[in-house]
Amino acid sequence: MSVALGIRQTFGLFLAPMSGSHAASLSLIAFSLAVQNLVWGVTQPLVGSLSDRYGPPRVVAGGALLYALGLAVVALRPDVITVLLGFGVLVGVAQSGTTFAVVISAVSRAASEKQRATATAIAAAAGSLGQVALVPVAQTAISLSGYQRALIVLALFALVIVPAGWALKVRPAGAFPAGAASAGSSWVAIWSALRDRNYLFLTAGFFACGFQLAFIAIHLPTYLSICHVPASIGAASLAIIGFFNIIGTYGFGRLMDRVPPQRLLAVLYALRSTTILAFVLVAPTAWTTLAFAVVMGLAWLGTVPLTNGVIVRLYGVRNLGALFGACFLTHQIGSFLGAWLGALTLQQTGSYEIMWIAMIVVGYGSMLINLPIRTRAPVLVPA
Repeated sequence: MSVALGIRQTFGLFLAPMSGSHAASLSLIAFSLAVQNLVWGVTQPLVGSLSDRYGPPRVVAGGALLYALGLAVVALRPDVITVLLGFGVLVGVAQSGTTFAVVISAVSRAASEKQRATATAIAAAAGSLGQVALVPVAQTAISLSGYQRALIVLALFALVIVPAGWALKVRPAGAFPAGAASAGSSWVAIWSALRDRNYLFLTAGFFACGFQLAFIAIHLPTYLSICHVPASIGAASLAIIGFFNIIGTYGFGRLMDRVPPQRLLAVLYALRSTTILAFVLVAPTAWTTLAFAVVMGLAWLGTVPLTNGVIVRLYGVRNLGALFGACFLTHQIGSFLGAWLGALTLQQTGSYEIMWIAMIVVGYGSMLINLPIRTRAPVLVPA
């Protein structure tokens, strides 16, 4: 998961060099990354269900192979079709098999009830190690060898996920009949959850997370270049976000033992939105950008263990992959719009001002929508 998320956070670095070489326009690249997020969201419930039923090793390994293929396709022959196919479809499906719904759900099942908050917090926090490590690697590779060779380097990193996926320990299906999920029970659980207002509020609030994070990850380097902030600061800010996300995600995850996760989600969205508001009220400099990255990092992916925690408290762990996957769809719709509308707004208006305002409004709205959520003792949906 660390490698998969780390590669994902480098994509914003490729906008300028790819569009500058006329391999693809900035709007096309941004649209393909938006499609990537949408494909990830649409396929996540199905992939989560497959992981619930057959276990994560095959799903993770298969996702890793698709990840490497998608990056290699763009590197070897960058044009309209390959950018949309590679960045958009192949990498999108790959991320659904190598990230949150599959890995965090596996960790949640493996941990005891007392250990679960800590275990998911560690897993989600460790996912940012790749962002800290791979953003500088990608920036250096682009500077020294160009974006095509940089993509090949990232594809090789993606292949490292394959043996890691196969190494995941999974009990035989017969060893835990009460915990194994059939394909039918997964979709029954999703349909039942969609009639629960608590799940609907949680799912609606997750939209803001994807909207904010996708825009920042993809468009922050370009925004900084427009403001005459050096490109090195853009890369450094993404790495700093990843580092401080380790601290923030672990901290928010651990707090679930003491504070209801939906309350923590409200606090997190408020912190994010206030940080964005403060950042856009001043002219960005190297120091204000780095300060923004520190605070944003603390609130970056803490939503993942918290959202996972709400679902576990509502429905248990039996169909967790599928339920988190369905909830994650709105996150990825937000990611699609954050990535695509960012490019569209820049193209039409010459600035990102409208998008910054939208992120603030959506973030505070998500804070409010999480407050009415009420968790209860876990209820397992019968097969």
